Amino acid sequence: MRYFFHIGYHGTQYSGWQKHKGVVTVQLVLENALSKLFKQPLSIVGCGRTDAHVHASQFFFHADIEQEWDADLFFFRLNKILPDDIALFDIIPMQGLPHARFDAVQRAYDYFIHTYKDPFLSGFSSLYLEKKLDMDAMKKAVALLPLYNDYRAFCKMPDRIDHTICNVSSAALFTDKSGDKIRFHISANRFLSKMIRIIVGRLLDIGRGDMSVDEFELYLSSKQTPDIIIPAYPQGLYLSKVTYPYLDLPPRTTFSALLQNDAVTSWQAL
Repeated sequence: MRYFFHIGYHGTQYSGWQKHKGVVTVQLVLENALSKLFKQPLSIVGCGRTDAHVHASQFFFHADIEQEWDADLFFFRLNKILPDDIALFDIIPMQGLPHARFDAVQRAYDYFIHTYKDPFLSGFSSLYLEKKLDMDAMKKAVALLPLYNDYRAFCKMPDRIDHTICNVSSAALFTDKSGDKIRFHISANRFLSKMIRIIVGRLLDIGRGDMSVDEFELYLSSKQTPDIIIPAYPQGLYLSKVTYPYLDLPPRTTFSALLQNDAVTSWQAL
């Protein structure tokens, strides 16, 4: 029978989700833990591939389990042996053979920035020591994102994939009352490699005055890949919501509350 596992993880200590030889990844840790509990090798399929040091406040993977097992007991046993930076939230039995990756119809990401040095935000948010970012210009650039669907200019290696079409359903910029913390939110049916971090890097260029909103839109409309692409830091990025036609669970962690001094409601949309 196929099961979906609903998890979250803090990715600082991992070289991304997907298994790679010689490095520690989230998938590797989970497969080792599952194989230990079931006393046989068990492979899993994730809903996506987060980069090294990127987080997920909501993530799903599926596994096929034929042997009899007590899911409630297993839930507690698996959480007990997993490291503190990986948490299991739900185990969901599924009918048929739904696919954790290919069946997802929408993914949402959040990217967090803080503009002053704070050791308690380290690893949870990206530090950019910027005093006077032009938030109005950054807001105008963000508003353009849902108007276009070819993100070739925001892909590190566009020629290595079949196409660069992404249907962005929403994009927004938020800040707290002090203006010291910034949150960029975007949702789409799919994302390209490092696409969100590249967009955030461009938004920061706009905020500093190094790029105009017109130049930003020209990249979107012309689909020309810049000669130099510098993605924003990975530690500010979170996969925050994954939606399926048959499964739409709210995230189990309010991670954004860790990134502000005031209540979550103090975030203001720009």
